[in-house]
Amino acid sequence: MSSMLWQRYVFRKRNEVPEFWDELFRNRSSRVLYIAGGGFDVRVTKVTEQFLSTVKAMPDRPETCDLLLVSIQGYELSEELKKQTQANQDGLRAMFADYGKVIEENIGVIEDTEEDLSATNLLAKGTKAVVSHIDGYTDIVLDVSSLPRVVYLSLMIRILGRLVPERDKDDALYAKGVNFQVLVGEDPKLDGLIMSEDPSNELVTIPGFSGALKLDSVKEWPFVWFPVLGENRIGQLERVITHEVPPDAEVCPVLPHPSKNPRRADKLLLEYRDQLFARMGAPTSNVMYAHEAHPFEAYRQLFNAMERYRKSFELLGGCRLVVTPLSSKLMTLGVGLACFNMRPTSNEERHLLAIPYAEPRRYRVEGTQLHASKPEIAVLLLTGLAYQKICNTTRD
Repeated sequence: MSSMLWQRYVFRKRNEVPEFWDELFRNRSSRVLYIAGGGFDVRVTKVTEQFLSTVKAMPDRPETCDLLLVSIQGYELSEELKKQTQANQDGLRAMFADYGKVIEENIGVIEDTEEDLSATNLLAKGTKAVVSHIDGYTDIVLDVSSLPRVVYLSLMIRILGRLVPERDKDDALYAKGVNFQVLVGEDPKLDGLIMSEDPSNELVTIPGFSGALKLDSVKEWPFVWFPVLGENRIGQLERVITHEVPPDAEVCPVLPHPSKNPRRADKLLLEYRDQLFARMGAPTSNVMYAHEAHPFEAYRQLFNAMERYRKSFELLGGCRLVVTPLSSKLMTLGVGLACFNMRPTSNEERHLLAIPYAEPRRYRVEGTQLHASKPEIAVLLLTGLAYQKICNTTRD
């Protein structure tokens, strides 16, 4: 049985962020590993600039602040986006020149071996290589601003797995004092404008979350599917339905509400009406709402829903809980936290989880739209000193 890990949490947005960083690093010695994606999204440079400018002004500046630059291979990009990717990578390397060393890792590269690696295995191999660098640091920062959804979810969950190996301990999130924070340059409008095209026929699953789809012994268990919806993802949703979702699945669409656009949830209902309601027969009473800009509220909503289904189906032998994240960044992070918290820790638990996703092979967005973005920086502190014994730092 799972208990909620982040009943209390640390979450800061906008003007609160620099003050939070100053408090976090004050009066202690620290070594920082900053993990960032070398993609085309310019939000990564805006977020990194703010972090480093705050660090530079601190009286207790970290001993070192190293960059772990993650390059993602295998996507088709326009020449404009290729140039922006290179500019972002060069800019990040230059930013850290006075702070520490630069470590580089690639995800999605097929090496010259006889081993036939699937997309899921490539993702697992790449994220394992990235996480192998975290030892010896007091502070780990994961900037998800320019990382694909499956990559930043996999990295966050794998890092949490390393830092929180035993979730049932009262001070599990203390994680021996290692502070793990996730940074987001949140702009749901831009997330909706970035077009994900040509989804792969080969579904990728978040490493460690495939048992509900792969094990023959649980094929008869009820299948509960939570598609977490965002704009322009019909092709990806169709792939997941075709390959993995049985006709008798219990479908629970998750929509963003509250939202900056008060009609966003209604528009998404119309956008996915044919796939989820006409084709899959999802009853409107199954529709769930999660806060667009508050990942811990989205975490609570999804975790509690999965827990209700787990308890309901326990008498029937068990159930399969399957989540497909297609939403904006903060909601997706909340989804990842719920799945990490809900993952079974023993064979005695009568539920399994899977996170299947149809990774797009091509991204498209206008450069003017990228540069017009004015992201709001948000920070989620997931482990560390604030969680020693009792955490009283809940903040909306």
